[in-house]
Amino acid sequence: MKRRQLPSTLPKATESRAEPWIVVALLFLFMLINFADRAVLGLAAVPIMQELELNHTQFGLIATSFFTLFSLGAVIGGFLVNRVATRWVLAALALIWSLCQLPIMLSVSVTALIGNRIALGAGQGPAYPVAAHAAFKWFPSERRALPTSIIAIGALAGNGIAAPVIVVIITAWSWHAAFGFLGAIGLVWCATWLLVTREAPGALSSGADQPVRNISYGRLLRCRTLVGVQVVGFSAYWLLTLALVWLPTFLTQAFGYTPIQSGWIMMLVSLGQIAFLPAMSSLSDGLKRRGVSSRHACGSIACAGTLVAGLITIVLSRSEGSLPIIVCTVIAFSLVNVIFVLGPVLVADVTPARQRGAVLGIVNGITTLAGPLAPSVTGMILDFSSGVTDGVRNALLLAGAFAIVGALAGIVLIDPEADQVHDASDAAPIDVGSAKRQQSGSFSNQSR
Repeated sequence: MKRRQLPSTLPKATESRAEPWIVVALLFLFMLINFADRAVLGLAAVPIMQELELNHTQFGLIATSFFTLFSLGAVIGGFLVNRVATRWVLAALALIWSLCQLPIMLSVSVTALIGNRIALGAGQGPAYPVAAHAAFKWFPSERRALPTSIIAIGALAGNGIAAPVIVVIITAWSWHAAFGFLGAIGLVWCATWLLVTREAPGALSSGADQPVRNISYGRLLRCRTLVGVQVVGFSAYWLLTLALVWLPTFLTQAFGYTPIQSGWIMMLVSLGQIAFLPAMSSLSDGLKRRGVSSRHACGSIACAGTLVAGLITIVLSRSEGSLPIIVCTVIAFSLVNVIFVLGPVLVADVTPARQRGAVLGIVNGITTLAGPLAPSVTGMILDFSSGVTDGVRNALLLAGAFAIVGALAGIVLIDPEADQVHDASDAAPIDVGSAKRQQSGSFSNQSR
């Protein structure tokens, strides 16, 4: 049976303007800065370890410190945007990042660097779910995947397209200068965002003045779709964290590339993501508009991307020669991000609009718990292996197997239609089992 598409509730005047896409463009830059701020530590790993006299395990613990408050920050930020305009929350987050990055221009101790990364992680935890929530306010359900993919590409571009620039700054000046440069860029974005944007029309009107039924968060988080998104996302985030923290070191110390070459390979990964993610998102949106269930239009595509990424990561762990390594790196670390584009869309499909920010934050917080584990576990694998090359291959093998298991679990679990669907206001969920037993007129009865 084809899935009945519910009408958009956005005003026609809003849909016809370019304003939603201006917001998406700025959110793209927001996430670019977000991931560049995070990736700079991995890109500067070698000079940092040399200056501070660190081994791989110690550096892995510094990288892990970033995630100390990351998940908690995501949850707090999610509940905050249920009450506060996302415009102001996003500006505050960008300001926090800049204030964390600028002091690193000076000489720092290991303790100071750890404290800085903890504070930065707390400020970056809410970034992606809040950005997705802000974009969802401007688009109806069947058109959310493409803008979400653009925002996600911003995050991935920060790890790839910005990588050559950061590496040049590190090589020409110092790793301290790279941190300061990113802090200054964050301040420029914050000012631009406040000058150019506004909150989506009617975005804050889903509060007590609307007849919206809340659902307990326990019930929401137990539904199979959200469980599936978290399982797939956790396994994919493990692999993504390797790309963020350790991939530059893998490429230089295990595969023999220079820092400049590794920066260009990271850029190729981002170009692969720029090619894959909008294509997958457009496919998903197109399928949903043609009546294909969200389970297949979003869930199956997201799980397939993670499954293939895991398989290719295992191939990468056994690859020899420059071309196979580059090809496997680009494909694996591009496809693994599909779940981070379609996952929030799946969450929005089964969550009332007024609770969406909090649920996105909670799901993101649970998913990113892989962040504290992956860098430290990988660092220990490197130190306890017979050599760096063997350690890298073992770490990639583990991450690939983990992604495969997560993807298979997601294929079984993710099924929005079996959980709930929204009424036309995108607010009150209806149990699908009941809806199937009713006449088609029940949909109009639920609509406003």
